[in-house]
Amino acid sequence: MRSSAPGPSAPGTALGRERKPGAEARGAASVRSRGVSSSSQAGMAELQEVQITEEKPLLPGQTPEAAKTHSVETPYGSVTFTVYGTPKPKRPAILTYHDVGLNYKSCFQSLFQFGDMQEIIQNFVRVHVDAPGMEEGAPVFPLGYQYPSLDQLADMIPCILQYLNFSAIIGVGVGAGAYVLSRYALTHPDTVEGLVLINIDPNAKGWMDWAAHKLTGLTSSISEMILGHLFSQEELSGNSELIQKYRNIITHAPNLDNIELYWNSYNNRRDLNLERGGAVTLKCPVMLVVGDQAPHEDAVVECNSKLDPTQTSFLKMADSGGQPQLTQPGKLTEAFKYFLQGMGYMASSCMTRLSRSRTASLTSAASIDGNRSRSRTLSQSSESGTLPSGPPGHTMEVSC
Repeated sequence: MRSSAPGPSAPGTALGRERKPGAEARGAASVRSRGVSSSSQAGMAELQEVQITEEKPLLPGQTPEAAKTHSVETPYGSVTFTVYGTPKPKRPAILTYHDVGLNYKSCFQSLFQFGDMQEIIQNFVRVHVDAPGMEEGAPVFPLGYQYPSLDQLADMIPCILQYLNFSAIIGVGVGAGAYVLSRYALTHPDTVEGLVLINIDPNAKGWMDWAAHKLTGLTSSISEMILGHLFSQEELSGNSELIQKYRNIITHAPNLDNIELYWNSYNNRRDLNLERGGAVTLKCPVMLVVGDQAPHEDAVVECNSKLDPTQTSFLKMADSGGQPQLTQPGKLTEAFKYFLQGMGYMASSCMTRLSRSRTASLTSAASIDGNRSRSRTLSQSSESGTLPSGPPGHTMEVSC
C-alpha cells in the first residue's frame, strides 16, 4: 500500500511516494515487504513475511535498523528504493544496484547483515535501488510494456538522489547493476566518489554471443538462463543449498515476466567504450570483484585492463563462485573496508578478524602509496597467509 508523501528536494524534483518503514531484522527475524498502518485491516492482508537466517547475531547494543521504502516517478517510469540509516555529514551515501533475477534483498542482504559489515553501515546511510518491477510485490507489467534500457535505468538515479537531497554516492553494483552504476558514473562523475563493481561486463554482446544466447534460449527456460548468468556451471552442477534456494526464488517468482524484461535489457546493453587513458573512463576509485571461475571472470579482467591502474583495485576471490557477496560476505566486507579507508573514510576503523594478522604489512603498503591512488590486484584464496607489500603497480596477493 502506498501513501503520498512530498519529497524533501527543491521545486522541480520528481514527485515521490513513500511507504512506511519496515524492519530489516537479523537472526530469525521477520521482514515485512510493505509497511502499512496497523489500523488498516485491508493493509494487514498485504503483509508478507520472509524468514531470514543470519550468519552472525547483532553485536551487543545493536538494534535492527528501520527502513523507509519510497517510489519516485522518473521520465522512464517509477523506481522503488529503500533507505537505511540517516545521512552523515560530509559522507556520501552507499547506493546499491542488484543483478538480473534478484532484488536488493536477495542480492545484498547476506552482505549488509554480516556482522563485520555493521561498522561500515553505522558510518553511512545506504540506499538500495530495485530495478523497475523487481521490488517485492511488484505487479506484472502489461503485455507490450517497453522496459527501460540499462542507460535509462542509470538516468533514473539522479531522480532518486534529488528526491533524497543526496549529493554524492559510493556505488555497489552486481552484474547488470554494476553496468548501470558505471554508466551513471560516466555521465555524472562529480556525484560518484567510488564504485564497487562485482561481475561487471562493460561490453555489448557480439555476434557470437548473440548466436549462443539464441541457441541457449531454444533449449533452456528463462530461469535457467538467468541462473547460468548468476552462477558458475560447477555451482549449478553441485546443486548446493544456495543454488536450490535461488533456483526456487527465480523459477517461482511471481514477477518472472518482469525479470525477463530486465534480462532482455541487459542483453541489449551498449558497450561502455572504456579506454585506459582515454576520454571515456571511470574517474573515481574503483574496486572490481569477481569469483574464481565465475561466468564473468574474463569480462572483469578485461574491464580491469581498460581502467586507470592508479585508481583501480582488482579482487579475484577463490571459493566464492558467481556471487561472492552471497558466498564470501566476510572477505568482501574486509575488502570494502580497506577500499573505504583508501578513500579517506573510517581511518580509525577496527581491523576485522581476517586482517589482524596482516596489519603491519598493510600499513607498510599504505606508507609507500602516500595517498589514495593505488594500483593493485588482489587475489584471494581460502588458505591462511599474509599481505606482502610492494610498490604501486605491482601485484599484491591476499590470502585469507
